[in-house]
Amino acid sequence: MANKKLISILLCVMMSLVALLVPAEVYGIDGLTVVEQRVIAIFILAALLWITEPIPIWTTSVFVMVLMLLTVSSSSFAPFISADSYALAAEDVADGKPLLGNLIKYKDIMAAFADPIIMLFMGGFVLAISAGKIGLDGQLAKVLLAPFGTDPKIVLLGFLLVTGIFSMFMSNTATAAMMLAIMNPVFKSMRGEDGSIDRGVVGLAMAIPIGANIGGMGTPIGTPPNAVAMKYLNDADYLNLGVGFGTWMLVMIPIVLIIFAFAWFLLTKMYPFSMKEIKLKIDNDAFSNAPARDKKIICITFAVTILLWVTDRLTGINANIVALIPFAVLSVTGIFTKKDLSLIDWDVLWLVAGGFALGIGLEKTGLAKHMVESIPFGEWSPIVVMVGSGLLCLLMSTFMSNSASAALLLPIMYTVGQGMDLGAFGGVCTMLLGVALSASLAMALPISTPPNALAYSTGNIKQKDMATVGIIVGMFGFVLAFVVLIGIVGSMHIFG
Repeated sequence: MANKKLISILLCVMMSLVALLVPAEVYGIDGLTVVEQRVIAIFILAALLWITEPIPIWTTSVFVMVLMLLTVSSSSFAPFISADSYALAAEDVADGKPLLGNLIKYKDIMAAFADPIIMLFMGGFVLAISAGKIGLDGQLAKVLLAPFGTDPKIVLLGFLLVTGIFSMFMSNTATAAMMLAIMNPVFKSMRGEDGSIDRGVVGLAMAIPIGANIGGMGTPIGTPPNAVAMKYLNDADYLNLGVGFGTWMLVMIPIVLIIFAFAWFLLTKMYPFSMKEIKLKIDNDAFSNAPARDKKIICITFAVTILLWVTDRLTGINANIVALIPFAVLSVTGIFTKKDLSLIDWDVLWLVAGGFALGIGLEKTGLAKHMVESIPFGEWSPIVVMVGSGLLCLLMSTFMSNSASAALLLPIMYTVGQGMDLGAFGGVCTMLLGVALSASLAMALPISTPPNALAYSTGNIKQKDMATVGIIVGMFGFVLAFVVLIGIVGSMHIFG
């Protein structure tokens, strides 16, 4: 296994070196500079490492950021910015030296890890960790599942909806892990004395990854691709739409609910229950035994934070700033401690930061502008480019991290969209949203998402079942998402 990973790393590095050393003319990009070609090579290396995963995907992001600091920043190794090796101005190119190009301020690259979107995610993690400490998550699950009774079909719907609600505000992975833990007694109760398992178990087990993956589409913090898309919608000079938390939910929640309804119908038909009744038993001693002070502070903070996120346009408080409120309150009150810091999903934060750094590289070096000027997008149908970008993201996300796929494609499609007439379809905004949603719709394999892997690990789902359901639900959601985005959101310019 170690040799296989080493070979994979070497192949990735070799492909990147080829991209770095081939003549600039090979790319067909007018005005391509040395720095821009370095960014292309780094981008290819990141893509290959993310796809093949010989090293954890978050370490690829860290490596990419360090590599950019050393080779394309204002603080690069001296030989990489030496006037003896490269031309510093266009008029010097005639002397036979390749044009060096625009170096990126090293502070801009390092600032990717302190991006406001990173703070948004950190606040979400703090909330989830604190809620788990007092058993609030289990208590909420108990309350939310109570109305669904004992009918197997309705219980399945309950797990689907509750998982989706949690994943809108919590890590999809943490949500799936929590819900699968709650379902363990249910799975055991559906086993016969002879060891046989009710076929409906497959549907129940599949409801968790579907609920987690699709539910994450409902809010800007539900999944990293959403957050990355929000960054371009709100921060990029070309768009700067000021899309709020509530506006996002207004558009995405209906899409999520329709997909849930379809998934529920599909699961009940493909994996019918033979038993007539399921009795749920959720013990939650943690909440009962938690200190009253801690419960009061966490519950109030949780409720106020979500309320401020949903009403950000009314209050005028940016969602990124709201995310830091629970961090401040819970740490000052001593509920969120130094030990709890280690529980934050730092790998996710580094992964997202690496994607931001690549986006900075594309923009600050001028590579994005040169790409737009060199590709004849005007000869292609806008609808083909828009839907094709979503399909590409869907395919990539099936075999690699959804976050990595979005981090790779969103900067490119943002650049591409600026060179096309997309007004009839809602502009660049629609294309970026399509790519972000497509990332969450990839759920055909156990490796597609962490919730898929967790559900598969229970042993209740075969890979062919996951592939069948994942492809059908994913393609239904894909078509629905683009119909809504182009036909309603785009035509009415809901996002601006």
